Amino acid sequence: MSPESTPPGSSPKPGSQSALRKRNEQRITEVLRESGPLPQAELARVTGLSTATISNIVKTMVSAGVAETHPITSSGRRALAVTLLEAQQVAAGIDFGRSHVRVVLAGPGLTLRAERFQALPVGHLAAESISAAAVILAELLAENNIPRHLVMGAGVGVPGPVDHRTGTVIRGAILPEWVGLNIASALRDALDMPIYGDNDANLGALAQITWGEHRGIRDLTFLKIGSGIGAGLILNGSPYYGHTGITGEIGHATIFDQGLVCRCGNRGCLETVASTAIMIELLSREEPHPLTVRDIIARAKAQDTATLRVLDDAGTAVGRAMANVANMINPEVIVVGGPLAPLGEVLLGPIRRGLIRHAVPTIGESTTVVMSSLGDRAEALGAAALVFAQGRHGQA
Repeated sequence: MSPESTPPGSSPKPGSQSALRKRNEQRITEVLRESGPLPQAELARVTGLSTATISNIVKTMVSAGVAETHPITSSGRRALAVTLLEAQQVAAGIDFGRSHVRVVLAGPGLTLRAERFQALPVGHLAAESISAAAVILAELLAENNIPRHLVMGAGVGVPGPVDHRTGTVIRGAILPEWVGLNIASALRDALDMPIYGDNDANLGALAQITWGEHRGIRDLTFLKIGSGIGAGLILNGSPYYGHTGITGEIGHATIFDQGLVCRCGNRGCLETVASTAIMIELLSREEPHPLTVRDIIARAKAQDTATLRVLDDAGTAVGRAMANVANMINPEVIVVGGPLAPLGEVLLGPIRRGLIRHAVPTIGESTTVVMSSLGDRAEALGAAALVFAQGRHGQA
């Protein structure tokens, strides 16, 4: 019997060529499960295996029907991308916002299986939004014929700082009704599955390097501009959480010594001059009814002077705050997300100007600033990716 052969029903002996091959195949499977389809050359880089080993194992996986390959163009060259063919388990991603909940179901290899959005009243109680998420999840599973026991878990994003030592939402959240809530225990009871909670901006950052076009970027900042402003950090290819898990609170960077009092208690925070809430307040003063974010986007596209001025001021302030971040960690890319993403260059232009003006020249000129291609679903997609990442590392 050759070293590669093992009797049916038996396990390879530790240290044998067969055992080594099995471990390598598991490693490739784990990477594809977390990252989605990848070129064989990228698989070799991520796993540390040789291209010849990757090629041989991929051929075996394709023959076994657990993977498939298809030609692509990577860096101007023809290549083979590898896709994992697992249809059994799924991960749920849940994004709670100030006035919405979004639920997605994702399969291994990061394939979007289902998605649903539901508006919620501003000021909704945590119990109400958790109940809504539970109903939506049950409906999506039933509609797609997915048994609950095949759900690996649910990733959950909330718009506010989460203390990773305790898993609780702390003061400063856009949803004050959630402050003091332990995300895992509250949702585990409602959903009856493992729960992995995090700040929504952190999940938006994770989505960019897993679902987005920025796979492979080692240093990235995701900036979410909404009712609040937060940043998720990717450093050296991994999410950065700091000592307590509370990082990226850029919305509370002081822009003006004297200014409006922020909900955090300080004056002149970025959120008091650049959040969608302050934009709506400024532009609604002469209106019979408060404007919405959609109204702001529509007026900007119609070249409304007042709207463009408010957006320019906000973008410049955001760029100034991000210059301090860029000077500190020197990201390759800053990805801007949130409900204003459809504005594109109308918002990106002043952000870049503020960044270049206040950052170290070399850093400002070498930092790419782009809009997220994942739209409003970035945080939910990142939440689903978090489940696969936690499963890969064996965490509960």
